[in-house]
Amino acid sequence: MNIGDRLPDVLGIDQDGREITLASLKGQKFILYTYPKDNTSGCTAEACSLKEHYADLQAAGYTVIGVSKDSVASHQKFREKYDLPFPLIADTETTLLQTIGAWGEKVFCGKHTVGTLRTTFLVDENGVVEHVFLPKQIKTKIHAEQILAEVNK
Repeated sequence: MNIGDRLPDVLGIDQDGREITLASLKGQKFILYTYPKDNTSGCTAEACSLKEHYADLQAAGYTVIGVSKDSVASHQKFREKYDLPFPLIADTETTLLQTIGAWGEKVFCGKHTVGTLRTTFLVDENGVVEHVFLPKQIKTKIHAEQILAEVNK
């Protein structure tokens, strides 16, 4: 996904089994962030950063939606454990992740694997991407602050 691209009409199923679609988000700006795995240090830091600044993000006109390939049950536990105020899409088949370009090869400690590429999309009221934070740009502990700096430019 690049700036100016429109997200797919169906984003996926959240932790409560609800389908999230662009139609259900019509008229709302949102942050779609992809992350590798529930309950890992970086992913928890990123989710907690977004939670801590959720009111500020909402005041800036955005809601937040997370996506990983973890299951609905995993997302339920993760969301509950950290009291996250936003939905988490369970993309177990990686359909959305692949469609938006957040699935691919990564290198960690010299080891090549295929998985979720930590990426964040700022999306307008019509489902069109306004800004993309690429994996190397994201600082998990202060990611909400990075987003706020971008939207407040």
